[in-house]
Amino acid sequence: MKSPAQIAATYETAGASKTKLPFMKTFVLGILAGSFIALGGLGSQIASLGAATASAGRLVSSIVFPIGLFMVLVGGAELFTGNCLIIIPVLSKKATVPGMLRNWIIVYLGNMVGGLLIALLAAFSHTYSFDGGNLAVAVVNTAVAKSNISFTDGLLKGILCNILVCMAVWCSFSADEIAGKILALWLPVMLFIIGGFEHCVANMYFIPAGLIASSVYGIPAEGLSLFGFFVTNLIPVTIGNIIGGAVFVGAAYYMAYLRKG
Repeated sequence: MKSPAQIAATYETAGASKTKLPFMKTFVLGILAGSFIALGGLGSQIASLGAATASAGRLVSSIVFPIGLFMVLVGGAELFTGNCLIIIPVLSKKATVPGMLRNWIIVYLGNMVGGLLIALLAAFSHTYSFDGGNLAVAVVNTAVAKSNISFTDGLLKGILCNILVCMAVWCSFSADEIAGKILALWLPVMLFIIGGFEHCVANMYFIPAGLIASSVYGIPAEGLSLFGFFVTNLIPVTIGNIIGGAVFVGAAYYMAYLRKG
């Protein structure tokens, strides 16, 4: 197992290389990551549908959802929230701020395309018809709740979420064998789902899925709108995710293990 200092040095190199990827490669890998996270979200919705209590539902979801991040990390895709750690090579001057922002923007857009693609495929393949359409109702209800979150809740839950997601990425770098990587990433992501925190890339699936399911299945969705998706949810959650990942994890580990003097 790598020590934290070795993880910091390893990510310093890996993060810097991300800022130099060609546009199309970055965008395609972003689409893949958004699709993988969306599939994890879809699987978690199906698995938790029959849970007896809300806490039991979150527990079941937390077991399934990390499959998405597993596919991202082992498959080599590009995830915006995990890439908040690129602040590490930026602070150590191995990468530039423009390079980091370029990566973030391209990956963010790719992640959104991936999430929307899975939402469309799930809706028009009638996957949401599962359990007599109860899955479609659950998908819409999830989207409604996320579209009506307050700015403060979205911001703070976004911070908490990406502390855990970036810790999952960080911990996965400690292992060289795939079994170790799986275990290392699974536990922090489970905790983020159990806590009900907000992940902007997951929401790029959850909210469009609700919008589409509401239209396809004729399910009322009061308060569910594109404004709620982009403004009410994505803006505060994205800001929170950046703070949680770049400041609380990335900058903190840079200060602890890479800063000279």
